[in-house]
Amino acid sequence: MLKGKVAIVTGASRGIGQVVAEDLAVHGASVVVNYNSSPEAAEAVVAAIKERGGEATAVRANVSQMEEAQALVKAALDTYGQVDILVNNAGTTRDTLLMMMKEDDWDTVIDTNLKSVFNCCKAVARPMLRRKQGGRIINISSVVGLIGQAGQTNYAASKAGIVGFTKSLAKELGPRQITVNAIAPGFFPTALTAELPQDLVDKLMDFIPLGRWGELPEVAHLVTFLASDKAAYITGEVIRVDGGIGM
Repeated sequence: MLKGKVAIVTGASRGIGQVVAEDLAVHGASVVVNYNSSPEAAEAVVAAIKERGGEATAVRANVSQMEEAQALVKAALDTYGQVDILVNNAGTTRDTLLMMMKEDDWDTVIDTNLKSVFNCCKAVARPMLRRKQGGRIINISSVVGLIGQAGQTNYAASKAGIVGFTKSLAKELGPRQITVNAIAPGFFPTALTAELPQDLVDKLMDFIPLGRWGELPEVAHLVTFLASDKAAYITGEVIRVDGGIGM
């Protein structure tokens, strides 16, 4: 399905990014496992991929910094000679009510979640264009960016920004057969959602029509589909994987 393709997955040492990286590799892609502060976890992801017969390498980069995002793409090109797929997954939270939110809480979330998407897309666009083989860019947004959530104005703004960015870049790169789509997950068991208070978790469950949290492979399978030739005519879309909470 993805044999001969090379993918970069940011924030791939855990959570959604880890499962996405592993699923892309299972379907034949060589994967650059990006991490910022967890080298052991990233190497464990690489080892798991190789144990299953896949190909992967771990590359450290703080993708909220343009120079490091460019270095990440360069490392992928130096190692594999091309980049066909970019999955922008790096993210963080600094949840608190606006009245108590510090400027650093805002800046950190915007830089990590939104500026990183700009940085990585800018870094990868030219190599993709030069190859003249098309490409796939998949940005991980969030249902919170579509419906909002009290205590997450910074996070919601960053994820909503990804939506507008995705649609605009899709129009820019579409003529060169590079598709750009976004996925808006709902609530999944990750390190970020583990920090949510239990009373909020209980309330959220009441609003999920399917009555359960998502399972990480349910996002990964969609990423793999959008990265494949089967999704060649899909671009500029924002697809919710949220059990219906965003309806």
